Amino acid sequence: MNLTEFGWDATWDQAFEPYKPQGLVPARIAREEKELYLVYSEQGELSAEVTGKFRHEARSRSDFPAVGDWVAVQPLPGEERAMIHALLPRKTRFSRKVAWVKTEEQVVAANVDTVFLMSGLDRDFNLRRLERYLVLTWDSGARPVILLNKSDLCPDLAAKVAETESVAFGAPVHPVSARENQGLEALLPYLGPGSTVALLGSSGVGKSTLINRLLGEERQATGELREDGRGRHITSSRELLFLPTGGLVIDNPGMRELQMWGDEEVLKGGFEDIEALSAQCRFRDCRHEKELGCAVQEALSEGRLDSGRYRNYLKMQRELRFLARRQDQRLRQEEKVKWKKITQWQKAREKARQNWKP
Repeated sequence: MNLTEFGWDATWDQAFEPYKPQGLVPARIAREEKELYLVYSEQGELSAEVTGKFRHEARSRSDFPAVGDWVAVQPLPGEERAMIHALLPRKTRFSRKVAWVKTEEQVVAANVDTVFLMSGLDRDFNLRRLERYLVLTWDSGARPVILLNKSDLCPDLAAKVAETESVAFGAPVHPVSARENQGLEALLPYLGPGSTVALLGSSGVGKSTLINRLLGEERQATGELREDGRGRHITSSRELLFLPTGGLVIDNPGMRELQMWGDEEVLKGGFEDIEALSAQCRFRDCRHEKELGCAVQEALSEGRLDSGRYRNYLKMQRELRFLARRQDQRLRQEEKVKWKKITQWQKAREKARQNWKP
């Protein structure tokens, strides 16, 4: 395999320099299944797992490889297996909080150039959810591109595109129909040789159908919507796929839940309009409630700022503040455990010193 086909370039080669004297070789994570990996390397496809040292030094889930990551591996002689020794610094990372109550980062896709945010022009269409995807994509460092799928089913396509553009703030919006193979030519500029795209969206928006169209073959399983209009989980794992255009796409399972990750700074990329209004308020610490000279409340009363959009902004802000408190609690607990271990070690050493006989 030629690694340049998978996005390897001079920048990655420079990042890999410290591992060359160790006899390690670069590889890219193509699929993950419960901390077992499929990697692409110059030796071909290899199954891989992290070393014991890697596992011991990893402090959280986000320290482990994710699909799209570049890693330093040691192929095992005579086997189609390898051991992962190190993770190269990520160029971009799309993250969310893991599902349920655990406060931990999950890296959904790494080292992607573009994120296709896919929404269906049926019962799936939801501007508030799209705003959430946009916030996390801007924060990831990748370029967001919005795909409005099932355009053939939409009676007022122009209106839906206009609604979407009102929250996109610079992100391109492309109406497409994966099933009817319409509008897909607009996606080709993002899928050139060595470019990596991550495809994200809810279950049932047509991601697998789009992947099959881009691949030119029926590789990914597809399914119909349920009776309640919600999508079915067809794709069960993340996978890096090579396209005939020379680009790569990371297919992801549908996400019913997209919890925020990061701090309040992440909101600036997706809510530039509200941030700009906040800067115009008379008081720097304005809470945008009943204060005099509040530019946000003025924009709401005049209809220049959509109330639903503003409520969504406040909702994400509350989530991020709650996340920050949970992270502080976790750090305090980790610090407490660390010092307890240090104290126990010191006591054991002192006891051993007292009992030592020359």
